[in-house]
Amino acid sequence: MMKTTRRTALLGGLALGLAGCASKFRTYEGPEVTRLQMFKGDRNLFLFDNTSVLKAYRIDLGFAPEGPKRFEGDGKTPEGAYTVDRRNPDSLFHLSIGISYPNEADIAFAAAQGREPGGDIFIHGGPRPGIDAIKPDWTAGCIAVSDREIEDIYAMVRDGTPIDIFA
Repeated sequence: MMKTTRRTALLGGLALGLAGCASKFRTYEGPEVTRLQMFKGDRNLFLFDNTSVLKAYRIDLGFAPEGPKRFEGDGKTPEGAYTVDRRNPDSLFHLSIGISYPNEADIAFAAAQGREPGGDIFIHGGPRPGIDAIKPDWTAGCIAVSDREIEDIYAMVRDGTPIDIFA
């Protein structure tokens, strides 16, 4: 039978307490994020409360960042007006929030070319060490921030929030 000492109990309690602090799920009780604006050319993402910038982030894009996303596999990040439409707490990229690409216009354009528009565009964390390229613009078309930053974004941004993505 193992005897529990006071030191063991204290260290165990400390370890449990620190593990609770390490959660990827953060809380946010500040002003509402009413809009996101992303500027691909400058590699910036801004979270707004009406006209005030709440947060700004440096971002990485798809591996072929110039121009709007048109087709599945083109490595481009979309441009246009979308919304945050879902979240993935079990993302391979730590956490992620989905962008409503493709919209009706994106689908129609791709169909007119006999192609698929692609999908599954997210703002996510990463890169994953040893798996993803450690270089600028490494995603397949998503918007990447650090794991710590996606934790903040995930807590702050609600589904239905508009996002404008500019060239």
